[in-house]
Amino acid sequence: MLTYLFNYLAQMDFPGAGLFQYISFRAAMALITSLIVSIIFGKRLINLLRRQQIGETVRDLGLAGQIEKSGTPTMGGIIILSAILIPTLLFAKLHNVYVFTMLVATVWLGAIGLLDDYIKVFKKNKEGLKGKFKVVGQIGVGIIVGSILYFHPDVQVHKKVAANYHLQAGESFVTHQHSKDVVDTIPSKWIVTRDMTTTIPFVKNNEFNYNWLIGDIDKSYGWVLFIPFVIIVVIAVSNGANMTDGLDGLATGTSAIAGIALAVLAYVTSNVHFADYLNVMYVPYAEELVIFIAAFVGACIGFLWYNSYPAQVFMGDTGSLALGGIIAVFAISIRKELLIPVLCGIFLVENLSVIMQVGYFKYTKKRFGEGRRIFRMAPLHHHYQKKGLHEAKIVSRFWIVAILLAVVSIVTLKLR
Repeated sequence: MLTYLFNYLAQMDFPGAGLFQYISFRAAMALITSLIVSIIFGKRLINLLRRQQIGETVRDLGLAGQIEKSGTPTMGGIIILSAILIPTLLFAKLHNVYVFTMLVATVWLGAIGLLDDYIKVFKKNKEGLKGKFKVVGQIGVGIIVGSILYFHPDVQVHKKVAANYHLQAGESFVTHQHSKDVVDTIPSKWIVTRDMTTTIPFVKNNEFNYNWLIGDIDKSYGWVLFIPFVIIVVIAVSNGANMTDGLDGLATGTSAIAGIALAVLAYVTSNVHFADYLNVMYVPYAEELVIFIAAFVGACIGFLWYNSYPAQVFMGDTGSLALGGIIAVFAISIRKELLIPVLCGIFLVENLSVIMQVGYFKYTKKRFGEGRRIFRMAPLHHHYQKKGLHEAKIVSRFWIVAILLAVVSIVTLKLR
């Protein structure tokens, strides 16, 4: 909103109004605002939750320090959502298709998590919202996001090709003004296409088009494959973040680290000069996503003010489902969804540990008459708790792994 105001003031030669034309300035303001919102609003919300006795009911699973957490205020994901939405509404261009998509995904998934927490806290139902209804909600947001990204005319990619490239169906040449420090050793042009081309990490010619899977069928039916893929990614990453949210600060810190990496990838992908220099796809209009992800990182870091060990508040499903879904939708928007297994390696391992544990238990029970376990407890972070490691040490080590994975994700821009 402020962007439109200051653009008008810039036309009136108002001093300083031109700063709002710069992505870096608006991203910095979004980050600062999200920190302020999460810290100040967070304290007030925590006090309100305590007065209303809206606390977490913790089952005794034999983990160290677990019982002490019973009664800790939950539904703190409201803090995260507020700290994301307010700066985005203030500093981003709301008519931008990518910003609109991220806002829809954030509100939708946050509402699903909020409903789940409401049932747990106020209806005294420990199971919360039934799993099938959560999945239906996640499928719904996947359909909406997939449809927008596939059919909206502003969603396109520009690819750098050799000068003798012959245009394919749905493609056209486009020119960009290159920065003076960019030297092209091979004459090249940019083509613009609206197909769903994405990036394959660690591969030299790293472009993959979903329409290729259709073969000789009409390419206009590419959405039949793309939208279900979006749904699968959203469900997987959203539930992965939900699984990871079991120790103080674990899911929050891991999400913040992934968010920083996504901010770098989004800035490079949406800047024609960097895209040209690194020989990666250029995604026009995606620069506004840098504003959103800056607010996302600020919200996570600000929430850590209260969520780090020992936690004064839990995010609940209101936060965890939204965090994972935001990362998934964001990665798809900048054509880096195939990088998610690396970037969100912590979420992936946590998910796999549960799948392996349950699957092996059922198999051995059927085969040997008694269920056996691979881990002492799943998800994986509880396995290390059972081994006697302190909660804070487990979280710190998971953060270190997340940082390494984030660095590897950024390095894939050149590591092919």
